[in-house]
Amino acid sequence: MVKNILIFIFLVIAVVVIMNFSDHNFKRAVQACMAGSQLDKEVTFNNAEEAKEFCEEKIRNKGK
Repeated sequence: MVKNILIFIFLVIAVVVIMNFSDHNFKRAVQACMAGSQLDKEVTFNNAEEAKEFCEEKIRNKGK
């Protein structure tokens, strides 16, 4: 009985941790894309928001 309760508690903790950190890789990829787009002369952005939106869309489409 105690063993089952401990397993349940650890599973809940694992789900919470996964949900909190699942977006970490996506954010890092967007940051890398934004940094790389500053070096690209063909792509120009007026502000950081435009670059972020472009990179997010580019990364989401690449994953499909």
